[in-house]
Amino acid sequence: MILGIGTDLANIERIQGTLDRFGDRFRNRVFTDIEQAKAERRKDVAGTYAKRWAAKEACSKALGTGLAMGISWKDMAVSNMRSGQPTMQVTGWAKERLDAMTPSGHKAVIHVTLTDDHPWAQAFVVIEARPAP
Repeated sequence: MILGIGTDLANIERIQGTLDRFGDRFRNRVFTDIEQAKAERRKDVAGTYAKRWAAKEACSKALGTGLAMGISWKDMAVSNMRSGQPTMQVTGWAKERLDAMTPSGHKAVIHVTLTDDHPWAQAFVVIEARPAP
């Protein structure tokens, strides 16, 4: 059963401008250490940050809250499996919201996909409830 769907589009050039203007202040406010390490290793640093920004926005929409309802940017974190597949982890208020929207006897699974085609980065997040084993 689908609990929530979110999508977001981020402008890579806008993210680059924000990185140029605010640097570490922006990085540390929005991205986890793991997300920063991943982005800083990539050739397209701004594109990598933009995809993760879009994923966080999409996740907040899939949770039905947006960022205005108390979810912190760092409550949602994108990492990658060994295969490269992106995954989304939630903590704090985002985790509380996810737990509250997950029906009893089910386990929530967050699916995330990222793509970019300069100057745009896009993310889709689908939250699924699967019957618990």
